[in-house]
Amino acid sequence: MTDAVSPGRKDQHLDVVLSGRGRHARDAGFDSIRFVHEALPDLDHDKIDLGADFLDRRLKAPLLISAMTGGPARADDVNARLAEAAQHLGIALAVGSQRAAIEGVASGGLDMGLRRRAPDTPILANIGAAQLTRGFGPDEARRAVAMIGADALIVHLNPLQEACQPEGDRDWWGVGAALEALIRKIEVPVVVKETGAGLSGRTARRLIDMGAAAVDVAGAGGSNWALIEGERATDPLDRIHAAAFADWGVTTPQAIVDVRRACPDAVVIGSGGVRDGVDVARAIRLGADIVGQAAGVLKAATVSTDAVVEHFQTVLRQLRTVCFCTNSANLAQLRRAPLQPFD
Repeated sequence: MTDAVSPGRKDQHLDVVLSGRGRHARDAGFDSIRFVHEALPDLDHDKIDLGADFLDRRLKAPLLISAMTGGPARADDVNARLAEAAQHLGIALAVGSQRAAIEGVASGGLDMGLRRRAPDTPILANIGAAQLTRGFGPDEARRAVAMIGADALIVHLNPLQEACQPEGDRDWWGVGAALEALIRKIEVPVVVKETGAGLSGRTARRLIDMGAAAVDVAGAGGSNWALIEGERATDPLDRIHAAAFADWGVTTPQAIVDVRRACPDAVVIGSGGVRDGVDVARAIRLGADIVGQAAGVLKAATVSTDAVVEHFQTVLRQLRTVCFCTNSANLAQLRRAPLQPFD
């Protein structure tokens, strides 16, 4: 197993994300997706159904609070607020990497208290794919799931981050085979996600063929982990190296379309640079089943549960208005809503 992850590194990650300095050099590209406005909708705005199915559970809305926090002690309050908000709103919650907690470097935050705060919420545990050839296997994955009473496991793919991280895991030889073995052995559904550079349709097809229950495209346009690692680097050469990847990756709309085309029956999560409920609607129209948001809600999560709830209530109000103005009584109809030609 590699050297244990430093809780201080996680604190640095959180600080950079909150500062906005780790944001991608280009936006996600959602503004090029425009709905045809329906001036005469034939439905009741308040009766629009935003419910969505996800991993054999019914959500009140097609939203996932995406992974954003992990080991640091300050994540305790953030995770608690996110769990309480997810329970209140009827949406899903994914925690950040649990590597530090599994290795015993960090304590608190990621434990069964999360499940007590969100008894009805689909909760997803989280480990990194890079660790699957470095001592992490089914037993560690089961510990991650049991630690928080999770319903499923996320395995995150972050090769760009690892390549730019001074202490990163750069030997990925055999990671794909180890991931497939994990998916085949573990008893809970496995979701595989990128971390901000996007999934291609080809890679998504490979993951679904491995047995992944869902894929999260996590496209370019939100947090850029190359830049985040560059911000925390102390060696100027590391900063120069990371800066070259400021606009690297497949944008979220591109990734959703590509993945849906390659995997027509797969569960697809759209995340990466999602700003508001209009972007949520755009992602669903392009082929996402549910939509994830991380950095966009992180600031609210550092304030209070009420702030998180208020944030997502605004997102849902915006999503409902898009449905109303496209004459979509539910998400199935939204997926067929006409789009204006691209600019």
